[in-house]
Amino acid sequence: MNSDTTHSPQASLSAATLERFAREVAKYPPAGKQSAVMACLTIVQQDEGFVSEQREREIAAYLGMAPIAVHEVTTFYNMYNQRPVGKFKLNVCTNLPCQLRDGAVALKHLEKKLGIAMGETTPDGMFTLQQSECLGACADSPVMLVNDRTMCSFMSNEKLDQLIDGLKGAQ
Repeated sequence: MNSDTTHSPQASLSAATLERFAREVAKYPPAGKQSAVMACLTIVQQDEGFVSEQREREIAAYLGMAPIAVHEVTTFYNMYNQRPVGKFKLNVCTNLPCQLRDGAVALKHLEKKLGIAMGETTPDGMFTLQQSECLGACADSPVMLVNDRTMCSFMSNEKLDQLIDGLKGAQ
């Protein structure tokens, strides 16, 4: 029995989720089913918004992996949320090339504008602000990634203000 009483237990993975896992695993040879780990993590995140430790353990059991191996994948990639995040997840690149071209300035500007620190979510659940290591667009810095899908380049304070105001209006 789990002695951790600070988290409410989640229901087991649904039949529909397990069917999606099976479709992903089928893309690999039987001995390589662990190669579907990223796809399974993505499926859980699409369904639930984040990947809990319980879900990591369930994926590990499904794929025949050690739970720590799944956790290593979850924690290595910024695209996997380990806790609930806001409607808009903003990842600002803070790697050295971006820092030399105002990446840190962009992050500080967003912290001030949103009233939160890096790693936090606004009280209304609208924005989560995170830092990223290298988004692969050093020449376009400062850069940020919105919801793991939309790359924003040359993000001056004015462009950051426009982005935030536009996202607020889009809800």
